[in-house]
Amino acid sequence: MSDELVGVGPHPEPWPDDDRLDPDLLRDGDRRNVLDHYRYWTVDAIVADLDTRRHPFHVAIENWEHDFNIGTVVRNANAFGAAGVHIVGPHRWDRRGAMSTHRYLHLHHHADVDALSAWAFDSGVSIVAIDNVPGAVPIEAAELPRECVMLFGQEGPGLTSAAVAAATMTCEITQYGSTRSLNAGVASGIAMYAWATRHA
Repeated sequence: MSDELVGVGPHPEPWPDDDRLDPDLLRDGDRRNVLDHYRYWTVDAIVADLDTRRHPFHVAIENWEHDFNIGTVVRNANAFGAAGVHIVGPHRWDRRGAMSTHRYLHLHHHADVDALSAWAFDSGVSIVAIDNVPGAVPIEAAELPRECVMLFGQEGPGLTSAAVAAATMTCEITQYGSTRSLNAGVASGIAMYAWATRHA
């Protein structure tokens, strides 16, 4: 493993005259996991810039049992430029797996699937359930809506029946091995990539 530090060190003086830049990062260096374009930028400045070019899909995941995959779902959503991430259920989620990428996203919490459905209806987006349940369409053959919220279940039980019922379509990720399912972190990355190949 390389001993080289990620990011950049302190910025040489004189510092640039740019309101987007963080004086603390300019002074101490920027070791965050961000694109070079965003080096030394404040979090608010990065979010504002991303807001000008986010994609019109959202990601939602049910969280009834403290699913540890949520951090990976959030990190994937950041990487693919999702408009927002929605956590459905009564629990807080463990942010460690997100590696601070949640700071650059718009996060929403819904107490249950009905609340998510109400948000989706008011926002004019379709709910697309992602799970390998009977009647699901292979995602590689599906006509994914451009404006949608892709809804994932949690490790083990998958999506609840209420979530599947709330969806306008259900897609599955085609698998070829012996395992029954993929965890939500892996599945979300595949689904977002599938959306991007059609619309990005």
